Amino acid sequence: MRSCIVGVISDTHGLMRPEALECLRKSDLIVHCGDVGASAVLDALKRIAPVHAVRGNNDQGPWAAALPPHTTVKVGRREIYVIHNLAELEVDPAVSHYAAILYGHSHRPKMERRGGVLFLNPGSAGPRRFSLPVAVAILKIGAAIGARIVELNPGSGPPP
Repeated sequence: MRSCIVGVISDTHGLMRPEALECLRKSDLIVHCGDVGASAVLDALKRIAPVHAVRGNNDQGPWAAALPPHTTVKVGRREIYVIHNLAELEVDPAVSHYAAILYGHSHRPKMERRGGVLFLNPGSAGPRRFSLPVAVAILKIGAAIGARIVELNPGSGPPP
């Protein structure tokens, strides 16, 4: 199975940072975990790769109504579940055989394995909130599944 690179972004709140676009440019697929903020954000991401997005608690208006509150994305033989607020997760990831759960909402990047399932929050790529980093994540799905969180340095060019 050929590896698939999935760019993961969340909580842009209408701000599409050039640094985030540069970091995601090699993605085969992009997942936005909600609080998109404006359809222009999705349009910019779609110029890089196909996009799957969910509606966050701050996404409102006709463009946002078309976004589901959660979704399942199939990548090869694996499935990933996407939701904005992890507290609203109503499925048992292990029983449902998801390889990963992608979520946002907290603006805090986090990556951990629970019962063989990768839980990944890319953090916020939108306006800086408090002292939290501005970040996205890269998920690599192949024979194994791995991820890394990439902190962005807004205004300083593309990340290393």
